[in-house]
Amino acid sequence: MKTFLLIFIMTAAHLSVSQAQTIRVLVWDEQQEQQAAAYENFIGNEIAARLDAASDDIEVRSVNQNGPEQGLTEEDLDWADVMIWWGHVRQAEITPELAQKKLIRRLKSGGLDMIFLHSAHWSTPFMEAMNERTVSDAHRKYPASQVGKAVEFEFIRPPGRMVPTRDSLVTPAYLALKRGNQVERVRVDLPNCCFPAYRPDGAPSTLNVMLSEHPIAKGLPKSVSMRSTEMYNEPFHVPEPDELIFEETWETGERFRSGMLWKVGEGTVFYFRPGHETFPVYKQPEVIRILENACRALGEN
Repeated sequence: MKTFLLIFIMTAAHLSVSQAQTIRVLVWDEQQEQQAAAYENFIGNEIAARLDAASDDIEVRSVNQNGPEQGLTEEDLDWADVMIWWGHVRQAEITPELAQKKLIRRLKSGGLDMIFLHSAHWSTPFMEAMNERTVSDAHRKYPASQVGKAVEFEFIRPPGRMVPTRDSLVTPAYLALKRGNQVERVRVDLPNCCFPAYRPDGAPSTLNVMLSEHPIAKGLPKSVSMRSTEMYNEPFHVPEPDELIFEETWETGERFRSGMLWKVGEGTVFYFRPGHETFPVYKQPEVIRILENACRALGEN
């Protein structure tokens, strides 16, 4: 009887630990027809299936923009620890109000961490998350005076999803005005979340690991060849990241900060650049390893 009881207790404890370590990942995809050039069953389903096959401790659900509530049901969002977002041509269908209500409040409270892939740099939730981080950075950069006088802030949103020219002011940008030694007013141009050049020719790139000891880089060599991908070129108009994990380069001289982390409130955002709907980037084992690592690193925090 004592032996049976001991086995039961040990089994229960093992199950409890296993359940506690399970990372629940919600993969969201806009599901566009162009994905059929490289994916038999859409990008989101491809990523979800590969993550599910690669990891015993990651539980995955795949949703899409055509589903109930645009794939953003309260039940799925409450279930998830981490959300992976892939979008491109249907970005504007998710409104800032919806992103704030459904996603950003969860992110800021630490209830949901988010991974944004490739062209999701212009997704509404990514832009809203970068705005939130910029507002936080601005208040930290320009605090109230020692006598308690608050600084007056003006936050200016970009006029739309428009590509910046190479000689543009890089956003987020600050114009701080002071009287005497005290800053009184600050204009903040919020991040455009884009870059001046891209090239969808499928040329290979090299993904260089900048932080080899980071958990998201676990198990990777110092560099990974992206066999066929779209090119993005700096400067990327986003807040300075807390951590730069990957930088990507091309033989033609372009470079891009391709793996970055930010804290947004109590939550974490990871942006990972390689990809395109017509190139099989998400079938590459190293890419799935990075996403697996990222889900685990964010979900265990």
